[in-house]
Amino acid sequence: MKNYVVESYENYREEDRLTTNNARKIEFLTTVRVLDDLFDKSLNILDCAAGTGVYAFYLADKGHQVTATDITPRHIEIIKDTLKSKNYKMDAAVLNAVDMNIFADEIFDVVLNMGPFYHLLTEKERMKCLSETLRVVKRGGLIVTTYIPRYYVFQLAALTDKKYLDERLSRQLIETGVLRQEDEKCFWTDTYYSTKEEMERIYRENGIEMIDHFAQDGLTPMFADKVDQWNEEEFRIWCDFHYGICREASILGTSNHVMIIGRKM
Repeated sequence: MKNYVVESYENYREEDRLTTNNARKIEFLTTVRVLDDLFDKSLNILDCAAGTGVYAFYLADKGHQVTATDITPRHIEIIKDTLKSKNYKMDAAVLNAVDMNIFADEIFDVVLNMGPFYHLLTEKERMKCLSETLRVVKRGGLIVTTYIPRYYVFQLAALTDKKYLDERLSRQLIETGVLRQEDEKCFWTDTYYSTKEEMERIYRENGIEMIDHFAQDGLTPMFADKVDQWNEEEFRIWCDFHYGICREASILGTSNHVMIIGRKM
């Protein structure tokens, strides 16, 4: 069976996504600001959708023991190539996050699930991914999940290209949260868009104590051209402003990426 998600990432420069300009950097800067406050000692971390390793290498450089996996072979090749210039060891392997059977139970202090959830179209797949995450993380360990808000994404798509300003597409996204590669007006690949309420419910129902829930980048991608014209001080002010409001409920639904962090009870 063809995997459209892998195909999409194999043909996309994920290594540039969080680093090439200010509008993209804000997601990374906000996220590591939260994680740095939360990770107050050396931890054993699984990054189960590491992409090309932006977060994995940041955390390893900070002294954490990181294992990096991803479903896209090209990403793992890039990680392994980058490791050649590092003075530490990081295990890296191709892995589908719905099946982590290469790992024993309860061996990680933290599992970063930053990507798989919003590419799994069925509830069964999403719950399998979450159950695997819960299995490999220690009791008391942290589960970090990223999702894309359902009511934000149509707005960004329509502003990017008016061909997506389509009533049927808008209803589909609102009612199901699902976008398929085969859809006539698919603007990305197989994706599932969630809501604040759904994610908090999923954590509660699976015995995960929620400890943080914040918008990683907010509305910034909608006016990326303006953000990229700001100087360093102007961008710093915007980052501080965003960080100050990123946990507001109204902001959680109007962000390109949102992160929910919980503790396994």
